[in-house]
Amino acid sequence: MRAAIFRNGEIVVDEMPEPKPGAGQVLVKSLACGICGSDLHARKHAHRMVELAKHFPGRKPMDLSRDVVFGHEFCCEVLDYGPGTTGKFKAGTRVCSLPALLTPEGPTGIGYSNDNVGAYAERLLLSEALLLEVPNGLAAEHAALTEPLAVGVHAVAKATIRGGEVPLVIGCGPVGLAVIAALKIRGLHPIVAADYSPARRALAEKLGADVVVDPARSQPYATWAEHAQMSPEEKAARPPLQALLPALKPALIFECVGVPGLIQQVFEGAPRDARIVVVGVCMETDRSEPMLGIMKELNVQYVLGYTPEEFAYSLRLIAEGQVDAASMVTSTVGIDGSPRRSPISPTRKCIPRS
Repeated sequence: MRAAIFRNGEIVVDEMPEPKPGAGQVLVKSLACGICGSDLHARKHAHRMVELAKHFPGRKPMDLSRDVVFGHEFCCEVLDYGPGTTGKFKAGTRVCSLPALLTPEGPTGIGYSNDNVGAYAERLLLSEALLLEVPNGLAAEHAALTEPLAVGVHAVAKATIRGGEVPLVIGCGPVGLAVIAALKIRGLHPIVAADYSPARRALAEKLGADVVVDPARSQPYATWAEHAQMSPEEKAARPPLQALLPALKPALIFECVGVPGLIQQVFEGAPRDARIVVVGVCMETDRSEPMLGIMKELNVQYVLGYTPEEFAYSLRLIAEGQVDAASMVTSTVGIDGSPRRSPISPTRKCIPRS
């Protein structure tokens, strides 16, 4: 079968052996797979991923001298079953799954592994127990957005919303857009979002942002403050010492960029007592001033991935039309990299060709 393979620091298209399903596994055909920002990071910083894996006993790092096939945002079609399966879905059924295989030693990841190929290949193996049927005739490229949407849903869940916060989303790439969509579903408004790209700002508005900011023209934190002013009643209800502070509603800031310097910028711009959720994955060593966090009493929460329940919930949100997945698809490309549509948004789909 053909696959887009990470080899010697580059992505190349080549043939590789057809996978054979083992116990509890299902052979599937890749229909659509998102090109995740983490895949782009991994291409440049794979050595850092290997190095950091040493902090997680039991996690098998990639061997960069061997081939790796990325692809963990996928929708697939059931082809065949291995031993010890129930055949819960007939051949031809479209499915999504958490990007993991269940093994006797525990779950192992799909996509950043020499052993478990991702959906940049024409076919791959999934665990039957993790399969979710794609409902409502949902298009494959839209179902493939389940995984990035689940990241946003999880980030908002980990923010421990109490009500009354005014959110600020820094970065409106796929993860930032997923956070905006999840905030809208939670009914938290106004949602302020910042990005340099006009196309991304337009998408942010489409997915639920009430206010969009071009950081090249306006300071995002100043714009946030304009929309976070307390009402006269809220001002009057504050305890005496709090009355000495700016009359602002609680800040909930999502860092969705993941480049060095961003967390420090958030520390500098955030108001006192802000809750900061770090969703963007920075692959390089970064620095921030702890004293800023201390003096402002900032609360910083790092997040990763999602729960199985959040993943299934995200698929339902897309299938029921509560999230406009179609607007998040920019272009589609074949496994050989030839474009099928012009880019119009920050998320791209890789469509392997049979």
